[in-house]
Amino acid sequence: MDRRDFIKKAALATAGAAVVSPASAMIDNVSGAKTPKVLLVNGSPRTDGNTFICLKEIETQLQKHGIDSEIVQIGRKPVRMCINCGGCHQNGGKGCVFDDDMCAVITEKMATADALIVGTPVYYGQPNGGILSLMQRLFYSSGRLVQNKPAAALAVCRRGGATATLQTMNMMFEMMNMPVVTSQYWNIAYGAGKGEVKLDTEGMQTMRTLATNMAFLLHKIHIDEKTAPQREERPTYMNFIR
Repeated sequence: MDRRDFIKKAALATAGAAVVSPASAMIDNVSGAKTPKVLLVNGSPRTDGNTFICLKEIETQLQKHGIDSEIVQIGRKPVRMCINCGGCHQNGGKGCVFDDDMCAVITEKMATADALIVGTPVYYGQPNGGILSLMQRLFYSSGRLVQNKPAAALAVCRRGGATATLQTMNMMFEMMNMPVVTSQYWNIAYGAGKGEVKLDTEGMQTMRTLATNMAFLLHKIHIDEKTAPQREERPTYMNFIR
């Protein structure tokens, strides 16, 4: 089986996997109502830098709207890249066969999360390599865990490259049937030195608007509680080169 055939087979397996309801998991002990939870992933090696400040601003706003949340740091340890070994599609849905880095942690947490927000600093007009490796492995090995769950990305930069970074992140969400949550602007904040991002008042407001929109969508999904969209069983794949 060549690489192209394997990718087709893997994509079909993901598309045909059981759909996870976006409003899952947590039950309020008093009312019996489900409380949506957002997983926020800090793709910066700095645990308390500008990316974390943006995620914290979002988390605070989510809490005001009654949404649970958790911020997870990818840290500074190496994150393996996907090597296209195919083991994740041969192990009974247990996820990536490499289970010794942060991808395994995020995969486990994503199983009970109802939405995903990923923050990353901008490196040469691109997301941090560690967060890219993590997201590619997560989506390829455990796509069933993210299907239909709202998602958003945010980028922090000194000056430029943020829009290209957001495009890279959003392309992954769109391939996984994840509704991309908007804000009042692109989800960008500016700052170089530690804490400088707080001076970007428009950027901070953008983060709060993103959180408000995420909460709005999750509440709508939660109240409706309808099943996920019924899609065509098999995608029609067309290769540009025949």
